[in-house]
Amino acid sequence: MRKAFFMLIMGVLLLMAACSNSDSGSEVDAAGDDGKIDGELTVWGWDVAAETFKASIEKFNEEYPDVKVKVEDFSSGDLYEKLTVGLVSKGAGLPDVILMEDERIPGYLTQFPNGFVDLSTMGYDKHLELFSESKLESVTVEGKLSAAPWDIGPAGVFYRVDLFEEAGIQADEIKTWDDFLEAGIQLKEKTGIKMLPIDIANYAGVFEMMMQQQGKSYFDEDGNIDITSEEAIRSMEMVQKFYDAGIVLNNSGWNGIVTATVNGDVATIPYGAWYTGTIMDQAPDLSGKWDMFYLPEFKEGSTRYANVGGSAITISEYSNNKDAAYAFVEYFTTNKEIQLLGFEKYGLFPSLKTTYDAPIFTSESEYFNNSPIFKKFADIVSEVPKVTVTEYTAQAGKIMANTQATILLDKKPIKEALEQAKKQLENEMK
Repeated sequence: MRKAFFMLIMGVLLLMAACSNSDSGSEVDAAGDDGKIDGELTVWGWDVAAETFKASIEKFNEEYPDVKVKVEDFSSGDLYEKLTVGLVSKGAGLPDVILMEDERIPGYLTQFPNGFVDLSTMGYDKHLELFSESKLESVTVEGKLSAAPWDIGPAGVFYRVDLFEEAGIQADEIKTWDDFLEAGIQLKEKTGIKMLPIDIANYAGVFEMMMQQQGKSYFDEDGNIDITSEEAIRSMEMVQKFYDAGIVLNNSGWNGIVTATVNGDVATIPYGAWYTGTIMDQAPDLSGKWDMFYLPEFKEGSTRYANVGGSAITISEYSNNKDAAYAFVEYFTTNKEIQLLGFEKYGLFPSLKTTYDAPIFTSESEYFNNSPIFKKFADIVSEVPKVTVTEYTAQAGKIMANTQATILLDKKPIKEALEQAKKQLENEMK
């Protein structure tokens, strides 16, 4: 069905192929004969990132007064649909600058290798030391720096301080995932509340965090499928232990996890740092009742760090205004003030490491139990293990969510289910 739809789209778009690139998001060259950066620029983004762009245009224009910026805000799904159509039609309707999720970038770079500017050719390499290796790994495809780092999601376990106290649980004593399991069982016995939410059939995020903290992903460093590894089996076995112990709330999507947060249906939420903004916004009455500890480890002395989510900014190769587009990308990803605005106002955890000495990162948060929660997240950014992200990573995540459901709900043996998932992914990659 998907193939048929895609072929239909291609057929329609072939009729558009004669369109000139004048339909792209700009009208004039960025730099005139005098090297001055000017012209019009169109930027695509979504949600709080788009709002950050809009809120910062005036500041950008202080440095580039002759560049007129138009930000178009879509849902992420609509943005990718329009992006795909534009790339298939050789640039028709595309903007100059596009925000993209890290896991989406390899797929687009592989399918449309000539669709995006290699930022190394424009001088962005001089900024690489400003970002963590794991973030740079996620935006580099086959040696090509395909995007500039925007936001990231160092992971931790958010927990309800009051519920832990009621159950007699000490957060600082939870060192391993086995400790976490035991705490979850104790919590349920004492309070009747589940330990953590997992959207079993649609999101394998806890499994993915466990994999990354072991230095693993769905693919190894050579791009080979790696979902039957010892680390994958170990991770899924632990998730199954959580489920069998009755400490998992099978939530439904994003709204489900937010509802569980607000209503106190769970005592912990393993997630990315950006979820701090959602908690504070959606549950203002719970101020002082939340805190965070790092992901538990599998065995003492191993890594407790992972990343959940993140995005980056790309430049369309079809842009007629690449100099202005690069000026925008460089400014928004390396300017400390802009990165802090996105964090303080909208909860976007910055990739830019120079932001981490700002007062908001070094001070204690009244909402989060007077804990220096943001500093704790910032401290681990450079410690997150690098893992391989490919054009099939998003696809592998969907397959793993289905596999997780067959294991937890249908009781399929883990090794058998992972082998089947591997074969399914191999077939889809063909």
